[in-house]
Amino acid sequence: MEKGSTGTFLLISGIFFGLVSLIHLIRAVSGWPFIIGSWSVPMWASWAAFLFTGGLSAWAFRLRGR
Repeated sequence: MEKGSTGTFLLISGIFFGLVSLIHLIRAVSGWPFIIGSWSVPMWASWAAFLFTGGLSAWAFRLRGR
């Protein structure tokens, strides 16, 4: 990949993971229930997903800045 398309990919990835991270944070703070079939997703899973996707977003933006 050329440098321009790599930068675009990292920008889109950073924005996408940042939005997903924000959604998980909102769910965790507000206490919204999330049920898949008969299984209720525990709140700690949203906190873990917030940290993980937030880290991926920060990593993408950091790589893009190089």
